[in-house]
Amino acid sequence: MQSLLGPVTRQALGRRLRTHNSTHSALLTKAGDGLRPKPTHFTSCYNYSSSTPGKGAGIQSLAPVPGLDLGHEKLRRAVFYVPCSEERKIQKSFTSAADCIMYDLEDGVSLNRKGQARALVVEALAGNSASRAELGVRINAVGSGLELDDLTVVLQSEALSVVMVPKVDSHREVQHVARLIDTLAPAHRRDKISIIAAIETARGLVNIRDIAQADRRVDALLFAAEDYCADTGVIRTRSRRELYYARSVVSTTAHAFRLQAIDMVTMDFRDMDVLRDESAEGAEMGFTGKQVIHPAQVDAVQKQFVPPDDILARAWRIVQGYQEHYAMGKGAFDLDGKAIDMPVVKWAYRILRRAELAGIDVAAASKAAAS
Repeated sequence: MQSLLGPVTRQALGRRLRTHNSTHSALLTKAGDGLRPKPTHFTSCYNYSSSTPGKGAGIQSLAPVPGLDLGHEKLRRAVFYVPCSEERKIQKSFTSAADCIMYDLEDGVSLNRKGQARALVVEALAGNSASRAELGVRINAVGSGLELDDLTVVLQSEALSVVMVPKVDSHREVQHVARLIDTLAPAHRRDKISIIAAIETARGLVNIRDIAQADRRVDALLFAAEDYCADTGVIRTRSRRELYYARSVVSTTAHAFRLQAIDMVTMDFRDMDVLRDESAEGAEMGFTGKQVIHPAQVDAVQKQFVPPDDILARAWRIVQGYQEHYAMGKGAFDLDGKAIDMPVVKWAYRILRRAELAGIDVAAASKAAAS
């Protein structure tokens, strides 16, 4: 069959395609079965807002680290659920110190109160719009028949920062919500709304890689232990060993795609020892924050997701040692008889950045801890 394109046109088209493909390939990197944008930087320790909560010069002034990306780091240590069927609890949320306040339209609201809760959530977002906290809404699950009404209402709020999608079993649920954001939210708000995808079932866990890549708005994966146990028949114990695998998968996958990892709720909200232990364990497993269901949990959780003094002091010494050796053109070096190479340096920078986000002057705190 004769081509409809003449030879000159075919040659020109071929050149354009080769140029396009070369440029496109340079900007994309293979990530699982999907393609995600490559970082356009090599020394990305400066890849975050120049405004640092802590005092002092901060880690922006330190020697650059090749390949380190801290741009996705944000302060979301406590995700505090507030049921939107109770006005008293909504009013109390206005004074909460939680990094993220999540107004709940799902499990915290009975079926016969959903309509009333939607009206209250609009008032809650407007009433708390001056808060320093990130404000979000947990909608009802995709397929429940309630999510469209939820989103139609909440997406009109100027204060809404994040939508939590519960019971995510596949990437399709996330993409469905993303399409509704593009359809229902005012044009100037669409790029300001992120998505937290909640992993609550065995199917969600095995599909987690696709869920993490489902849409550019996804910036966190969350693990819901009670729903996971209900789905799988796992028996809960005080040791939590039965949940280590699922929690590790959520944390690891989140970090693989530069997302936040939000750990499970401590249901025994009156036992502060259990809460602190579980929070410390979550931080050690790589979670960046934790869900809370009671105001008394907020402070304890947020303290546990700030690096402790001894870890902060060591991270500071590692970074100081890296600066000195960087100036001499050296890579690996010795600190207290232990070899320090680039992975350890990156870990130290990440620790210091998390402390900075929490408002800590890392230099002063590290010197105080070392003295």
